[in-house]
Amino acid sequence: MIGAHVINRRKLLQNLAAGSMLSAPEARPAQQADPAPGRRFRIWDEHCHLGNVPGDSPEERMSVLIECADRLGIERLLLSQGYSAQRHPTADQLREENDRVMRAVARFPDRAYGSVYLSPAHPEFSVREFNRCVRDGPMVCVGELEADKRCNVPEMDLIVERAASMKVPILQHTWLKTGGNEEGESTPYDVVELAQRHPGLQLVCVHTGGDWERGIRILRSAKNVYAEIAGSNPTTGFVEMAVRELGAERVIYGSDVGGRSFASQLSKVIGARIPDSAKELILGGNLRRLLSPVLRAKGLRI
Repeated sequence: MIGAHVINRRKLLQNLAAGSMLSAPEARPAQQADPAPGRRFRIWDEHCHLGNVPGDSPEERMSVLIECADRLGIERLLLSQGYSAQRHPTADQLREENDRVMRAVARFPDRAYGSVYLSPAHPEFSVREFNRCVRDGPMVCVGELEADKRCNVPEMDLIVERAASMKVPILQHTWLKTGGNEEGESTPYDVVELAQRHPGLQLVCVHTGGDWERGIRILRSAKNVYAEIAGSNPTTGFVEMAVRELGAERVIYGSDVGGRSFASQLSKVIGARIPDSAKELILGGNLRRLLSPVLRAKGLRI
C-alpha cells in the first residue's frame, strides 16, 4: 500500500508539472532593440571631423565614419577641419586640412558635404580659400571656426561678408569654461555680437558654449543664431530647454565625431521629451533649410 501510494504521488507530481508546462506561455526570443533608433528621421549630422578616426588617409577615415553612421541611420555628414583643429593654424595648414576634407567628401559624394576651415587671423587668405573651396569648389558651409581670434573681431567681417553673399551659414566654436576660455576662444556672447552686426548672416553657435543653460539664454535675442547640441555629455534637459527657450526651428543636432560618438549625441534628441516633429527639425530639417540656398545653387540634392 505504501509503495502504491508513493507511485501515485509521483505520477500526480509528474502530471502537475506537465500541466504547468502546457499552460505556460511559449518561450520567445528576447525582443531585439532597434539597431538604428533614429531611422524614422532624416538625420544630417552638422558637426563631423576626421580627427581621432582610424585610417591612414582621408578616404579610409571617411569610410569608418560612414560605416558608423550607417549603423545609426545617419543620412548625411557635414565634415570640417580635416585631421585636427590647430589652435593657431597657418594659411598652409588651413589649406592642407581643407584638401583632406575635399578628398574625404569626394570618396562619398552622396553621403557627405564639406565645410571650409578658415581663420580671422588670415582674413585675406580666408576669402581666397572660401572662393577656392566654396564658390569654385564642392564645399557648402564655413566652419567649424575655432580659436585664433574671437569671432566678434573686425577681421571676421571679410569672412562673414563673403559667406553671406552666397547665403552660406557659419559654424562658430564656442565655450564658457569655468576656469576661463583659451586665448582667442569665442563665447556665445561673441556670436551674438557678430550676429547683430550682420543680421543677414545665419550662424550656428557650436556647442552652445558647453554650459548650455547659460548659452541658451544668451542666444535668445539673436534670431539668426542657432543652438548646436554637439560635444557635451548627453545630459537630460539640454534639448528640452533649447526647444522651450528658442523654438525647435533654432536647434541643430551635431555629434562632434571623432571627439564624441554619434550615439551619445543622438541620444540627446532621440530621448528628449519633445514631439517627433521637433526631433525631425533638430535632426536634419533645420540644417537642410540652412544649406538649401547653396545646395540649390550648386545643383546638389537636398
